[in-house]
Amino acid sequence: MDTPRSLDQLTALVKSHLKRMQYRTASLNGFVAQTGLTLEPP
Repeated sequence: MDTPRSLDQLTALVKSHLKRMQYRTASLNGFVAQTGLTLEPP
């Protein structure tokens, strides 16, 4: 993939990567685990 050359290209790239991450729950769970935060309601 080419390097984004404008803010619009960067925005599109970030959105597409975030969209793909939605379907990788193991990765998301790993990120949350590293923060030490819990997903339990207060």
